Amino acid sequence: MSEEKVVVLNFWPSMFGARVIMALEEKEIKFEYKEEDVFGDKTDLLLQSNPVHKKIPVLIHNGKPVCESNIILEYIDEVWRNQKTLRLLPSDPYEKAKCRFWADLIDKKVFDAGRRTWTKKGKEQEEAKREFIETLKVLETELGEKVYFGGNETVSVVDLVLISYYPWFHTWETIGGFSLEDHIPKLMNWVRRCLARPAISKSLPDRLKILGRVSQIIKVHEFFYGY
Repeated sequence: MSEEKVVVLNFWPSMFGARVIMALEEKEIKFEYKEEDVFGDKTDLLLQSNPVHKKIPVLIHNGKPVCESNIILEYIDEVWRNQKTLRLLPSDPYEKAKCRFWADLIDKKVFDAGRRTWTKKGKEQEEAKREFIETLKVLETELGEKVYFGGNETVSVVDLVLISYYPWFHTWETIGGFSLEDHIPKLMNWVRRCLARPAISKSLPDRLKILGRVSQIIKVHEFFYGY
């Protein structure tokens, strides 16, 4: 595998790109990182690699592009499954289906509600906060007494998908005016366990940098649109 070439196209604040990087780091796969400006001029490489959606992240393995973050996670797990590295998805079909269910729920529920905690105000913002916290409570229940969603020894796709949102938690809490520690203490302990893994902690974007970027976006909207 040492002769293989792996490239990741990403935009630094992206939770979708972060999970791809974490998966590669957890499996100790060497890769080349290429930053994309998704709000500016997209590179020819991105447009050629993902001509349908023209979005990041993209994993390019020996010249072949793979798109959509959770599909990429499964690809990584399958391609490097024979190495002495962790498995991100269980081999049992039922357990694998469960992992896919929870990963899908996270991307549908957490992403949407979290985004609305800073793009909306008033009643809409309060509703978004309620949905966001309630979704995390459901996930906390699913975690139960396990160390990780993948079990007591290793992380799974579900862990990587959910922890990829962690750098955004600070922004959503700050702008929304709430504390997750008050609502989901067990899940926040899970966060700390994940962050103790070097492959995860070094792959996540800076949460303060994300807050700064979002704050700038809000100021621009307020200036031009009175939002």
